[in-house]
Amino acid sequence: MIEIILDAAGIFLALVVVVLAGFAFRRRFLQRRGGTFDCSVRLRDRGSGKGWVLGIARYSGDSVEWFRVFSFSPRPKRRFSRNDLVVRSRREPMTTEAVGLYAGHVVVECVRSDGTIVELAMAEDALTGFLAWLEAAPPGRTRGPLTL
Repeated sequence: MIEIILDAAGIFLALVVVVLAGFAFRRRFLQRRGGTFDCSVRLRDRGSGKGWVLGIARYSGDSVEWFRVFSFSPRPKRRFSRNDLVVRSRREPMTTEAVGLYAGHVVVECVRSDGTIVELAMAEDALTGFLAWLEAAPPGRTRGPLTL
């Protein structure tokens, strides 16, 4: 009986190691081209502080691709176009939000051209890069003003 329990525990431990190694490999795979930063996205609004999902964002031409941290998919879960986003405001996370976000991140509220609100949470230095990326659009592109 003890042998069965030890075998099951060993198999479980091996599976945990394989899953963690898979997450680490995927993260390295996503970061290989550079231009990545830790970025959480609020996927659903269910009261204050809820709905945040940890992720990794990557610049890809005129869009930012967002990947969930705890996923094996090599494809982005969300894609945000530079031409489609206007930053509306930034704020410190509420106490209830800070528990589900990376430490030191600020919340940025953006509006898409269709009026949809997108909330992103990122570090200050990532926010600086994100704002510069938004402003560095090709000549002739029309967009609303960047406000903070």
